[in-house]
Amino acid sequence: MPHPRAHAVAPPSGSPSLLPSVRHADNELLAKLGYKSEFRREFSLAETIAFAFSIMGVVASVSSTMSFPLVSGGHVGMVFGWLIPCFFVMTIAASLAELTSAMPTSAGLYYFSAKLAPPRWAPLASWITGWANVTGQVALVCSIDFTCAQMIVTALNVGSDGAIDLGAGPTFGILLAILFTHGIVCSAATAVIARLNIFYVLVNIGTTITAIVVLLVCSGEQRVSTETAFTMFENNSGWSNNGWAFLLAFTAPMWTLTGYDSAAHISEETANAAYAAPIAILVGVGATATLGWLLFIAASFATFSVPHLLSTALPLPMGQLFLDVLGKHGMLAIWSLIIVVQYVTGAAQGVDASRVVFAFARDNALPGSRWWKRMHPYTATPVNAVWLVMALAGLCGILGFSETALSSLAGASVIGLYVSYVTPIFLRITSGRDKLEPGPFTLGRWYMPIGIVAVAWVSFIVVLLVFPPEVHPTADTMNYTVVIIMAVFVFASLSWLVSARKWFRGPVKTVEEDGSQGTPEMTGEYDEKRGTRVEERSVESR
Repeated sequence: MPHPRAHAVAPPSGSPSLLPSVRHADNELLAKLGYKSEFRREFSLAETIAFAFSIMGVVASVSSTMSFPLVSGGHVGMVFGWLIPCFFVMTIAASLAELTSAMPTSAGLYYFSAKLAPPRWAPLASWITGWANVTGQVALVCSIDFTCAQMIVTALNVGSDGAIDLGAGPTFGILLAILFTHGIVCSAATAVIARLNIFYVLVNIGTTITAIVVLLVCSGEQRVSTETAFTMFENNSGWSNNGWAFLLAFTAPMWTLTGYDSAAHISEETANAAYAAPIAILVGVGATATLGWLLFIAASFATFSVPHLLSTALPLPMGQLFLDVLGKHGMLAIWSLIIVVQYVTGAAQGVDASRVVFAFARDNALPGSRWWKRMHPYTATPVNAVWLVMALAGLCGILGFSETALSSLAGASVIGLYVSYVTPIFLRITSGRDKLEPGPFTLGRWYMPIGIVAVAWVSFIVVLLVFPPEVHPTADTMNYTVVIIMAVFVFASLSWLVSARKWFRGPVKTVEEDGSQGTPEMTGEYDEKRGTRVEERSVESR
């Protein structure tokens, strides 16, 4: 079999005449990875970068997670509680970029695990990685959209001078409306979704820069000194150990810097994916980390009293900060833009989650896979998978009737995603050291130290995220993240022991043995119990 990289091509020069050959090379590489091409490759390099960046929604994510650093360090928590984790997250992004460049498929993380694990354990590694990723993806859709609903509630409260104070029920109703509209947007053709991401990134960057400028310029006499903004530490967590309290501030960047694996999951819709997807991962994380840090520095300068922000009656302290700095009308103006950013972030995350569900169903790993792997004949997108994601996110939204449960769901989404990120990285530096066929982007000999740092960081952050936010938690303030994670783990483990181990063999081939593209009719029907088609064989067996 010729080396897959023999078909890799240089970055498109922008000439439309080159696109057919680029897309043909992409499809040939995908076939050698075991899959037939089912999507239209409409994402360009710029649009792929825009997608990976927009899915993290920096200004909206900072606005929704600001309470963590305020509680755990105040000014120091905002500035350095964001900066420090970003360096470690870049090691994870670099490792995933290398894997994505070598294996650009929508299956992404669980495919990487299957290829890098010892043959005996490849199906189990793929199964665990896939379920962790699916769980994190769906939970993140719910968390993003519920926060969008909270932002809308905040705007209504401020706009009515407190006359409109919606409770959990109406907020849940707004969530369902947002999920419904996202279902419509995410069901669109790939070309439409790709072009929308240019709008997403312009709104995202424009709003972030605007927020930074207005916080610095309009804070006036309220603005604190440089020494206070960078060095004043306030422990409002209740933990007596200031060092431990500061570490809890890491929750904000870890919640924000998720979803960048999206570039891998849309790689089957991307032209020159082996080149574009890894660049999108690195640029997306780097740009989000940088802009987020600048925004938190601006917020630190504009915050004259941390306890004042923490005692606000508004759902989100950032809303109170903008109200203090800009007044009612100014706050509503910038807040409206942040709501738009949060909305498009949810839309991008919905696309990402649906591609993960589609890919996992394509490999017969989900109940009812025959439904969720179907492509719509007109849009050539997995519409059924889209609506499954929205339905599951709506069910998760029921947890929003408890603020503690909703916060735990957000923590579970972060843990689920990062466990799925680190599993193939761990396998890369252990059993998969000699198995990777590098793509255009490679870490070379640096893959080992970078991978070790990435694995160590995720191991640390997972433990951190399951800790309660205060020393003596009650039933109402306990962190139930571990309960959600264990529930998924128990389900995946039992289903593996009872059934999946008998038929799941990891990713399955949907192309002919010579790598040629088969038609849907040629590839036959799935046997749900055995997890195979008549013509299909495990990718692992190649």
